[in-house]
Amino acid sequence: MKKNTLLLMLIFTLIFGKISRADEGMWLLTLLNKNYEQMKAQGLKLSVEDIYNVNKASLKDAIVSFGGFCTGEIISDKGLILTNHHCGYGAIQQHSTVTNDYLAEGFWAASFEEEIPTPGLFVRFLVKIEDVSSTILASLNDKMTQDERTAAVKAAIEKLKAADEKTYPTAKGYEIKIQSFFAENNYYKLVYLIYNDVRYVGSPPSSIGKFGYDTDNWMWPRHTGDFSIFRVYSDKDGNPAEYSKDNVPFKPKHYLPISLKGYKEGDFTMVMGYPGSTDRYLTSFGVEEQINVTNKNIAKIRGLRQEILMADMLEDQKIMIQYASKYARSSNYWKYSIGQNKGLKRLKVYEKKQELEKDFTKWINEDKTRTAKYSEALSLIENAYKNRVEYTYANLYISESLRRGIEFITMAYEAKDLYELLVKGTKIEKDNATLLALKTSAAKFYKDYSPATDQKVAARMLLLFVNDVDKKYYPQEIIDINTKYAGDFEKYIGVLFENSIFVDETRFNAFIENPTKEAIEKDLAYILAVSVNEKYKAILDLSDKYNDDLAKGRRLFLAGLLEMQKDRLFYPDANSTMRFTFGKVGKYSPADAVEYSYYTTLEGIMQKEDPDDWQFFVEPKLKELYNNKDYGQYGVDGQMYVCFTTNNDITGGNSGSPLMNGNGELIGLAFDGNWEAMSGDIAFENEMQKCINVDIRYVLFIVDKFAGCTRLINEMKIIK
Repeated sequence: MKKNTLLLMLIFTLIFGKISRADEGMWLLTLLNKNYEQMKAQGLKLSVEDIYNVNKASLKDAIVSFGGFCTGEIISDKGLILTNHHCGYGAIQQHSTVTNDYLAEGFWAASFEEEIPTPGLFVRFLVKIEDVSSTILASLNDKMTQDERTAAVKAAIEKLKAADEKTYPTAKGYEIKIQSFFAENNYYKLVYLIYNDVRYVGSPPSSIGKFGYDTDNWMWPRHTGDFSIFRVYSDKDGNPAEYSKDNVPFKPKHYLPISLKGYKEGDFTMVMGYPGSTDRYLTSFGVEEQINVTNKNIAKIRGLRQEILMADMLEDQKIMIQYASKYARSSNYWKYSIGQNKGLKRLKVYEKKQELEKDFTKWINEDKTRTAKYSEALSLIENAYKNRVEYTYANLYISESLRRGIEFITMAYEAKDLYELLVKGTKIEKDNATLLALKTSAAKFYKDYSPATDQKVAARMLLLFVNDVDKKYYPQEIIDINTKYAGDFEKYIGVLFENSIFVDETRFNAFIENPTKEAIEKDLAYILAVSVNEKYKAILDLSDKYNDDLAKGRRLFLAGLLEMQKDRLFYPDANSTMRFTFGKVGKYSPADAVEYSYYTTLEGIMQKEDPDDWQFFVEPKLKELYNNKDYGQYGVDGQMYVCFTTNNDITGGNSGSPLMNGNGELIGLAFDGNWEAMSGDIAFENEMQKCINVDIRYVLFIVDKFAGCTRLINEMKIIK
């Protein structure tokens, strides 16, 4: 009897223990048949054709690339788009002022007429995916140099795109992309339809949409209502169109029904979205660079800059609005870099990659054909990383501390095209395209620019750069400044801010009325901007030859790996193309004697409330609803669920992706990963990887009970 019990326990562990592990893989929609039986066994009720179909409506038609940096889903027959609050954050900030601070107060359009146009924001629908590997690869041969190969691929791509122009004309909103997968071993053609009239419909105050801010970012338990709502508009025939008051709400081929049925531990879940970038097939040499060069220094540089920004933001509401989106973008990857380094070291990813490379080398040496084909792969990769490390370090510092770190460098460099026209003696009329482009850039720049803040940052970043970077990589102007001002960068920056055209909107506007080359060429901000960018490009040129070797080495390594591990189900790294992942709802244990539940509730928000910490401010209306347990149809047994965890495989770009049940019904929005598995973009952690989602019931509760915007609720197809 005891033996039988042990046997049953073993079988249970083998079956259900495996199911509890995270389901690794970001699958192209055309490859779903490889996993279909597994997904069906776990709870998928749809067919592959229900998910991806070119000839009739399917789930893919409800999923959009939101602005090219996030994911959104259509949730009504009137083109209503749901995405994350942090995805809509830039647009919310764009429309916010001290008088109408939508970041702090939230916004809800009471009618279609009140929905706010958002210039520059677009959504991209996937029309079809097609494997064109055979066509592209047929134009290549092993005797080609990397440059010749790149040129041949480019020519083949252009030929394929030209052949499709009649079917998918650019003038009608189509976009054709042909991208490499598996490190240039495969190629797929992706056809999109782009809509440019996207309007801001609503969002909760940031105290809900970003509850916890940096402290809770990447952490679990989480209590963030991370959502915002937009709408896509079309012309009267449903076609893409630039903004017009005559445009109408877009009627989609498919939109997602919303389930109020909730979930329980072990329930099947699926995510469709546009993950940005992963590097799961990175070698040990790349891991070493990521840890010691990229992550380490991004964390240091951004951390110092963010301290200055936040101090000014907390002192002035206008600066808080101006820098909210910029700060959020910076701090997100700053914390990510710290967490990823911890994860990579804890999981000994470098050592595991080395073991794989030893196995790869042994496999190659066992066969002469393989030796001839793949023997140089790892040596090319190793030498490329070793030879370019100084360049990578220097350019990372130039990029992070100077080109991105100091804002006026970007603005001043925008004047380069105008300066070159003036040098040629071109007469600059009021309608000159270059002049108008500069005016447009300037208007956007100065709207969200605090000269006093940038002045503090600039002095700190210049000092950091000269202290941390070898002199041979200094831009010439920094060498001259360091000599002329004896390393006193505060003094230099003070002179610059007193005189430069580009750090003062009034001076810039006066200049732009009568632009001269003399005014530009003597401007200290412009001189520094040109010097910094020239050095950056010069260093890129030095590292280019090693990057070619790296590309070739990675292509050979991955081709060999695919051959060596024939029984393995491979998926391509994320590259901002639509992917499908599946998993289950579940808890996890991040450390000894610690176990996290798989969901959080509104009670946790009240527990986290801290009147002395702006990151944990709770809206009075939300407290009132909590105290009265006024949850409407969205609460369950006196509780309001807020967030929950699944083990779906996601990364940046998946933000805003729909988290669906097996019927294709929306139950949540993916918005984050967990701190303990920050290594996931390089090495997927099966036991620990979690996808953090905001519960759709909490989203609707905020829209309905908190904001009172029932007109939006009435648009949706809600399954109770």
